[in-house]
Amino acid sequence: QLQASGGGLVQPGGSLRLSCAASGSILPSNIMGWYRQAPGKPRELVAGISSGGAPNYADSVKGRFTVSRDNAKNTVYLEMNSLKPEDTAVYYCNIYPPAPRSWGQGTLVTVSS
Repeated sequence: QLQASGGGLVQPGGSLRLSCAASGSILPSNIMGWYRQAPGKPRELVAGISSGGAPNYADSVKGRFTVSRDNAKNTVYLEMNSLKPEDTAVYYCNIYPPAPRSWGQGTLVTVSS
């Protein structure tokens, strides 16, 4: 239902753009969130965006990440700049609050030199 893509290996200071494609009509009326889970750590919310486009960010990514959405394309994006090794994680999208059955397999982001 929600498939994240766009991850990869990037050097510190680099950038990536993640996309989340939603099936059906789940996206337009919901608050959407980008979450991540680093090895050995719990999953955390890093960015959210309201149905009207108002964003919110975790302090750890504020000023570096930008969340956006295109309801016509049923897609949410996460632009990540100035990446740090601590941003290494599997990134997921889901509604907010998250629906347990809507977790996709995520996309791996590795920040390493």
